[in-house]
Amino acid sequence: MTDTLVRPGATLDAGDRVALVDSVRRLLADRCTEADVRRIMDSESGHDPDLWRALSALGVTSLVLPEAAGGAGLSAVELELVMEEAGAVLLPAPLISTAIASVLAPQLDGLADGSRIAAIAFTGAQDWTGHGDVRIDGDRLSGTARFVPDAAIADTIMVAGDDGVFAVDRADVTVTPLPVFDCTRRMADVAFHGPATRIGDGAQVDAARDIGLIALAGEQAGGARRMLEMTVAYATERHQFGRAIGSFQAIKHMAADLLLESESAISAARDAARQVAEGSATKDAAVALAAFACGDAFVRVAKDGIQMHGGIAFTWEHPAHLYLRRARSGAQLYGDGAHWRERYLRALEAQA
Repeated sequence: MTDTLVRPGATLDAGDRVALVDSVRRLLADRCTEADVRRIMDSESGHDPDLWRALSALGVTSLVLPEAAGGAGLSAVELELVMEEAGAVLLPAPLISTAIASVLAPQLDGLADGSRIAAIAFTGAQDWTGHGDVRIDGDRLSGTARFVPDAAIADTIMVAGDDGVFAVDRADVTVTPLPVFDCTRRMADVAFHGPATRIGDGAQVDAARDIGLIALAGEQAGGARRMLEMTVAYATERHQFGRAIGSFQAIKHMAADLLLESESAISAARDAARQVAEGSATKDAAVALAAFACGDAFVRVAKDGIQMHGGIAFTWEHPAHLYLRRARSGAQLYGDGAHWRERYLRALEAQA
């Protein structure tokens, strides 16, 4: 690996994956500090083109894009590892949308080098949030997709559902940015009122769904891990009654519970990624498990971590609340925990 982190045709072994993670971690430590995150989230677009170009130059944005389309052609395993690092720093960039687009429409120009950003609107049975009403009549779309991540900065809006996959140029839709609880993940309503280009028959929607859920699970696992690290460090440094608060039994018990949550989230996300990469017969259950377990774990670690910090974590200046905001938004992004628990049970029944 030289100036480009991953190249088309690369095959990564365990050592290469360690190098991949280390390179991404160093880039984000330099270009995505807490100050950078706050600057980006306070900007009008919530997006930093320079940071996006730096990620693209290293090949991060084209990890799962097929080699034939100029991508690295890597698997869900590498994507999940990268997303753990992204989640740890609350990366405000459209990596999840790009990963989904790489599976839905690898032929789309500009995905490989990051020069084109795609936002994904799921419809029909694939709209796991139950919002929006997009209608398809031949090659025309009408209606509105709600809460579409990254739509305000996208060059192309992709609609994926039961009737196929369509691409619409940004200029041919009306995008209305929405007020959000988590300013590091912008969302918008997208109103369709014109022609669209059919780019797929929908056969790839399930695969794209799995990639999106694994990317999100990796982000959540990474965020939970970092929030736990911050909390343990604070419990070691903060003293009351002449002792570090981490020596108090109640804090020890809470920290142990959060360690279990964090490690379980990492295990669930990585196992789902492995099973999808291998095409396992039990991958549907693994992905559904990661979808609710990682979201729940991140919310709990962030919420209880704030409690363990005490009053300082409630201030705007402290980063803890930023992790809780990301945790809450991610837990609803592609369907809530109840939805994926139901999907998990159905997958287990299908395996029996």
